[in-house]
Amino acid sequence: MQFFIDQKDKVKQAIRDKAIERAKVRIILCERDLADFSEEELEIIVAEEEQKIFNSFKEKGFLAVLAALGLGFFG
Repeated sequence: MQFFIDQKDKVKQAIRDKAIERAKVRIILCERDLADFSEEELEIIVAEEEQKIFNSFKEKGFLAVLAALGLGFFG
């Protein structure tokens, strides 16, 4: 059982790391310095990026299930 808990933690950390990377890119594209943001604002930006990643997984998972079942979303 510990194996599954460890794997879940690894996945969460990987998602968090990816969200932080995306947040850094987003800040750079805004042409603002990292120091211009409060800790709370940075946490909000990272949380938004995490949510985007989760939504992407959900969407792709749903489409994969449809494909495996031989179903099409549009017909």
